[in-house]
Amino acid sequence: MNADDILKTAFWSDGDPIPFQTSGSTGAAKQIVLTKEALLLSAHAVNDWLRVGAASIWGLALPLHHVGGFGVAARAYAAGCGLSVYEGKWNPARFAEWIADIGVTHVSLVPTQIHDLLAAGLHAPPSLVAVVVGGGKLSEESGQAARDNGWPVLASYGMTEAASQIATQNIELLESPYAASPLELLPIWEAEESPGGLLRIKGEALFAGNIEQGIFHPREGAWFATRDRVTVSGNTLSPRGRVDSLVKVMGELVDVEAVEKRFLELAHGTVREGTFAVIAIPDPRRENALIAVFENPNPATEAAYAAYQSKAPGPERFSCLFSTPYFPRTALGKLCRDELRQICMARGLG
Repeated sequence: MNADDILKTAFWSDGDPIPFQTSGSTGAAKQIVLTKEALLLSAHAVNDWLRVGAASIWGLALPLHHVGGFGVAARAYAAGCGLSVYEGKWNPARFAEWIADIGVTHVSLVPTQIHDLLAAGLHAPPSLVAVVVGGGKLSEESGQAARDNGWPVLASYGMTEAASQIATQNIELLESPYAASPLELLPIWEAEESPGGLLRIKGEALFAGNIEQGIFHPREGAWFATRDRVTVSGNTLSPRGRVDSLVKVMGELVDVEAVEKRFLELAHGTVREGTFAVIAIPDPRRENALIAVFENPNPATEAAYAAYQSKAPGPERFSCLFSTPYFPRTALGKLCRDELRQICMARGLG
């Protein structure tokens, strides 16, 4: 099936705007409506940025019903280049074989998939030119490990409301050590910080509106205010996490995502990234209690937990440790924090 056939299965040919379900980890689900013109504008911008030509082959390994997957097909369509679809359940070894067999040059993945490729000890096939990592932040440790194994990973930042990528590392940076930020804005976007440090974006690829409870609400104004904290400097931005990740603990503001990062740094690789999360739940005494949640913990988990507890300042210490056989995740592999929070609260943790 070529890019045109795939896009037609998603109502590409009828000219109507296309609704996409958001893939975020928090908040109520809603649909973001994008026009064909917005999707093609984004596709051309990404192709130009990643040097995609007629001889390139995009690999589709993300769900088509999310903008991350649909955008890959749109890019192949816009470039008039090859498109191959990874079929079946995700398997890192089979994925690497597929890349090699087809000769895929460009692919978009999420951090969970990169973690799986590293855990399996897989090296990248030589055909790959660029692996765009979106849908979440890939740590500098994991990003460098991926590059050391030949995977040409490029950090990106985007959202459904922007028809995919807003800022992406330049392909020339593959010759340098991996850094998670800053990221260069694609030429189709303008960005600024609000007085509260939240990102505002402007561009012709912005969404037309959203659908909530069956009702379409058109977007208002040229600028879209996000809930993401960023630092904007010239034509670059550095993501700093969601505003939702800030909670009060004993009167002090704590960044939950920063706590996760510090714990993993102290664990020195004994706890695999993507198998650990910090969940904040209401607590009558502390305002919020921080819970350290582990997916299938290994023998080193308790030692890493104890080491962190001995060094962390009071507001950033965990109230308890909780283990679960699986993390609830979206189709793109993002942690569903709200669902995990409900699980912790149902267990009476805190």
